[in-house]
Amino acid sequence: MNFQEFVDGFELTTCIISVEKFPNGGYGNIRIVVGNKPYIDSIENPYNRASAHMLNNKFEPNSPYDKYIPKDLNFEQTCYRCAFEKKPIHTYLRPGRFACWLNQYIMPLDSDDPNIGYCSYTLDITMEADTEIMTHVSASTSSSVLETCIKLRGSDDFKKTINDVIADICELSGANKCALLITDFKEETCSVLAEAAREGSGELINNYEEDGSFFEIVKTWNETIAGSNCLILQDKQDMDILKARNPLWYKSLIDAEVNSLVLFPLNYNNETLGYIWAVNFDASKASKIKETLELTTYFIASEIANYQLLKRLEIMSSIDLLTGIYNRNAMNNRVDRYIAGTDPTPRSYSVIFADLNGLKKVNDTEGHSAGDKLLKDAAAKLSDLFYDSDIYRAGGDEFMIIATNISEDTIEERIEKLRKDSEDPDNISFAVGGYYDDKGGDIRFAMRIADERMYADKDRYYKKFPERKRK
Repeated sequence: MNFQEFVDGFELTTCIISVEKFPNGGYGNIRIVVGNKPYIDSIENPYNRASAHMLNNKFEPNSPYDKYIPKDLNFEQTCYRCAFEKKPIHTYLRPGRFACWLNQYIMPLDSDDPNIGYCSYTLDITMEADTEIMTHVSASTSSSVLETCIKLRGSDDFKKTINDVIADICELSGANKCALLITDFKEETCSVLAEAAREGSGELINNYEEDGSFFEIVKTWNETIAGSNCLILQDKQDMDILKARNPLWYKSLIDAEVNSLVLFPLNYNNETLGYIWAVNFDASKASKIKETLELTTYFIASEIANYQLLKRLEIMSSIDLLTGIYNRNAMNNRVDRYIAGTDPTPRSYSVIFADLNGLKKVNDTEGHSAGDKLLKDAAAKLSDLFYDSDIYRAGGDEFMIIATNISEDTIEERIEKLRKDSEDPDNISFAVGGYYDDKGGDIRFAMRIADERMYADKDRYYKKFPERKRK
């Protein structure tokens, strides 16, 4: 076959790839044999196209493919499978190295040499995701992805659903263990959101959450994936390539008795939110795993982004941004739940109101920055004293504390300490009042009595120290 004439008949970017096969079933060099004009232009004259990330801008026929793009195990395995297993392959993906989506068609070609296989590689670029193309998958894959989407969208318990989805992926891949790791590259932290494992399979890496050194490995994953959309290590040859590329990660996997691995990043809006991995999986299912997870991870990443957004909004709606304690909105919601009965009122509880003395004077004489610092210090003092209770900023300089299952004597000791400390002009000063209920009574009554006692304490305080009374 005249390969040049063959590729010149395509309008889309097309080249011919050769794959060298070793007697042991492994593969050697993967080369770009010839390319049509659009393919050569994508290398030599990329202009502002996504392919501008080519490593070398001069095309030379029969050159190793990694002369033009970073070495990519996913790409290599796909070419090998197509050339020697004679399987046509279509993929639609967004690799990390390109700011676009690649619609790829790889077709097996005849070869007279049993140790050299050939395939054609045709590429179309779309700058935005084409949902119609994304749905061009097998019926079984469509069913798996649809089931995942229904689970994610039809549940009000996100964490339980994610665990169910990971369990499904573990079963699909025949893996010993599967997990979803959430990452925060700004804070350099990671944590497991969901996991599933066969009985007796053990941990992938011990102490990966507690030991911060594990993130040092996680930071290397995107570079190891090399701009592809996943990493699939099926056998010893693939693991040896990982050993050369990332010895730190390779050692941690070997120490954990991992001999095969699937790793998919969860990307959303150009940010890596986490990863899904499966270890010691059924290599015969590699094609099915890849096709399914290429779509499934797209939806999982979107759901995680929504979940994290809602969590941030929940924090913003319930946390006082100045002091870091709960705000009035959170306090009202807590009280409303008690009144409505959606949260049972504790059998034993206390309500304490603490009004900060002297805030207006500090604001007037030292400025609002000093006043803000006083409020933060006041919240910190209450948090230290009522470390086992919920503390709310009820108003400008007023705080409310709800303490459950703490004895009346303990609460009175703490209130008395606040009063005694407040008499020292060098200390943070509060007017404080509390109410203890051991019969599960109406919290509104407890709040009213505690508030009255707080104002009575304020009157007592200013009668004792009239010079400190705010003007």
